[in-house]
Order: sequence, then C-alpha cells, then structure tokens
Amino acid sequence: MMGYYIIAGLIFLVSMFVSNKLKSKFKEYSKVHLQNGMSGKEIAEKMLRDHGIHDVKVISTPGMLSDHYNPSKKTVNLSEGVYSQRNAAAAAVAAHECGHAVQHAKAYSWLQMRSKLVPVVSIASKFSQWAIFGGLILMSMVSVGVGQTVLLIGIIMFAMGTLFSFITLPVEYDASKRALVWLETENMLTPAEHDAAEDSLKWAARTYVVAAVGSLATLLYFVGIFMGRD
Repeated sequence: MMGYYIIAGLIFLVSMFVSNKLKSKFKEYSKVHLQNGMSGKEIAEKMLRDHGIHDVKVISTPGMLSDHYNPSKKTVNLSEGVYSQRNAAAAAVAAHECGHAVQHAKAYSWLQMRSKLVPVVSIASKFSQWAIFGGLILMSMVSVGVGQTVLLIGIIMFAMGTLFSFITLPVEYDASKRALVWLETENMLTPAEHDAAEDSLKWAARTYVVAAVGSLATLLYFVGIFMGRD
C-alpha cells in the first residue's frame, strides 16, 4: 500500500498548491475594480438576459468560492465574495457560472452527459473506497477469489468517478470560454480587467485538471494491484 500513499501524497500536495494559487489569484484580482461599476450579480443577470435566459435566478450563497449553477432549481449561486463585489475576479466567476446556465439552455452535450452521471457517481463515490480496501483485506486474510471480486466492484465504482471528473473538464473549460467571449464581445471589461478575469478562470480550471489526473493515477494503481494479484 506504500504506492497508494505516495500517489495520494503527491496528489494532495499538487492540489494544495493549485488551490492556494487560485485563492491567491482571486484575492489579487479582487483588488482590480471594474470601471463599469457592476457587481457580480448585475453581470450575471445581464449575461443571462443577453442570451435570452429569463427563467434562471441569481442568488447569494454562503462561503468562499462556493459558486455554482444548479440546473434542477435553475439558479446561479454566487458566493458572498462575488455576488455584491465589483471587481475582475467577481466578474469572471459570475460570468463562468452563467456559462453553465447557457450550456443548460442550449443542451450542451457534455453537460447533459455529466448530469446523467450525477446520481450514479454520487452513490459509487460513497462506496468505492470501502469496496477497494475491503477487497484488499479479504484477499490477504480470507479468500483471494472473494477479495478479487469485491476489489473489482470497487474499481468499477471508482472508475465511474474518474470518468465523471474527465467529463467535467470540457464542461468547465467551455463555460469559461463562453464567459470570456461574452465579456469581450459586450465590452464589459477593460483589457487589463479581461486579462485578470481570464487568469482567474485558468487557475480555477486547473483545480479540475488536478482532480481528474489524480483520480486516474489512483485508478491505475488499483487496477495494477488487481492485475498483479490475478
């Protein structure tokens, strides 16, 4: 199991670096005040209107960087540091979340696929680790055959989560692209503000890349154990 701890440790360190970098960038670009004077809420509402979306509400949600789009309730949920703030970081996040609303309205295929996987992944993610480690214990202490079966079930469930994390990548990158194109097309930001917004979204996207690569590395490790035992 030493290999697992090494992989988990490396993933944790890289994840912490990217997460801290994102927070640092958000703090830095929160000081870049918008010349248009619009808040994150106002930018989000305008982007929705400009795309002909009138059934999505923009609401405030507690926490830092807790922003998300809820397709079932049709709400753009903006964190306290975005909803009422008037800076480049807030503009980037608000437009990005509205990018998801635009994807939903236009039936973006990757978002649809991701949404269909949510119920399955929510269950699989709860039990995959238990099944994997339970299988390893059974293989070493009770029965190799039974252990292999339980381990394989765990690997399949974990693979669902890995697939989900990779499907999330085009969804997130596309939402950022839609946001940046709209911000530029509608002349919402100055060139300096736009550069700050773009850099903010790049670092946000990298958190998803790290999660996907980390999940794949862990999956391959467990597959390696299963194949080796087999």
